Amino acid sequence: MSYTQQPGAQPAMVAAGNRNVKNLPVGADGREWSNGLCGCCDDAGTCIVACFCPCIVYSQVKHRYEHLNSKGYPDPEHGGGCCNSDCMIHGLIAWCGFGWILQMAQRTSIRGRYNIKGGGCSDCCSAYCCTPCELTQESRELQLEEESFGGKH
Repeated sequence: MSYTQQPGAQPAMVAAGNRNVKNLPVGADGREWSNGLCGCCDDAGTCIVACFCPCIVYSQVKHRYEHLNSKGYPDPEHGGGCCNSDCMIHGLIAWCGFGWILQMAQRTSIRGRYNIKGGGCSDCCSAYCCTPCELTQESRELQLEEESFGGKH
């Protein structure tokens, strides 16, 4: 059996939500975060919860990210409740002083999804030194994409 023609190109999968809602310029190394690390006061509720119970915000951000990544649309439960396995694991690891490691890995994943500039060192420093601010920043980045879906979810 011989083939005389190569298969044609298939259309690429298109995400329904905008991953760069603010249309920030994208350079060869990516783009900036949609909201600065110190802009956490713009979402005071998330920042306050992240100050006192970072495990809750970590868990909700993780679930929202995984839902967007696997399903392609926002999580209708907006991250779910506050008592789930990810929250408990983060709480136990944070109690030992190492919660920032989980946050660093999550931050790296989110940067990859949105093509955001940075690296492992900056992820480590922000997760270790600025936990409430970095969790709020990640939550707001996801929120922008979720809002870009409108009422389609």
